[in-house]
Amino acid sequence: MAIDPGLILLALAPIFVLTIAIEAWYWHGKRAMYTWRDTLSNAALALMHQASDALFLWAFVKTAYLWVYQHGPQWVAMPNPWGVVCLFILQDFLYYWFHRASHRIRWMWASHVVHHSSERMNFSTAFRQSLTYPLSGMWLFWLPLAWVGFPPEWVILAVGLSLAYQFFVHTQAVGKLGWVEWIFNTPSHHRAHHGRNPQYIDKNYAGVLIIWDRLFGTFEAEVAPPDYGIIRPIHSHNPLLLTFHEWRDMLQAAWQYHDLRFLWKPPEWSRDQPNGQIPPKQASDVI
Repeated sequence: MAIDPGLILLALAPIFVLTIAIEAWYWHGKRAMYTWRDTLSNAALALMHQASDALFLWAFVKTAYLWVYQHGPQWVAMPNPWGVVCLFILQDFLYYWFHRASHRIRWMWASHVVHHSSERMNFSTAFRQSLTYPLSGMWLFWLPLAWVGFPPEWVILAVGLSLAYQFFVHTQAVGKLGWVEWIFNTPSHHRAHHGRNPQYIDKNYAGVLIIWDRLFGTFEAEVAPPDYGIIRPIHSHNPLLLTFHEWRDMLQAAWQYHDLRFLWKPPEWSRDQPNGQIPPKQASDVI
């Protein structure tokens, strides 16, 4: 079954834009949820990310996934209902570990920090992405799916649809959703994830299913109102500065201290303990 994931996700773009417009209208005159500078910055970052992602996808990722798929055991026959269910669950499980690594490995945080750097939480924040994700290695996390036998186009589609779902959890307009909160990632869970309050740091890494956070001890319910942003704020709307400031700081620290561990240690390690000792229960620089 031939699927072009790019076309399917492109078809969702008008829905995303319409949702942003409806939310902006909803909050107009009530709360300063949107500003033109922040929203335009998010849009510019989204365009940069999409261009980089599309180029890397077609130039390298599909080839790499195809090679791994062809050299794996090909245990899965697609399409079939059970295969689709297994793909959904396995993709979401791997997304959890990608997201968790993106907060705890500075090389990966250098890309992911862009998404967390806004001090606002609205649907346009979902567009706030980095063009450096291919460099930081996001695509590596789903290679096992191709190896066990999921065709590359299905893997790419599953990842894309997961990210599409996650667009809708970036809002303050939706409250808690009862029993749904026990199984799925919701706006409430994701608001906590974006908070820089101490209790919310490094919590709620879920893509679609919140069960992984509950299983692996990273769940935190939204109780106190989240304070959005990062521990070290970047007071700029310049898309290039937002994209590269953490790469600059990380490489500068590695050069200054002649220590490559800055590339894979947690983000707070370089800030608070440049000589390599992390205090117990140190709050991280990631949110």
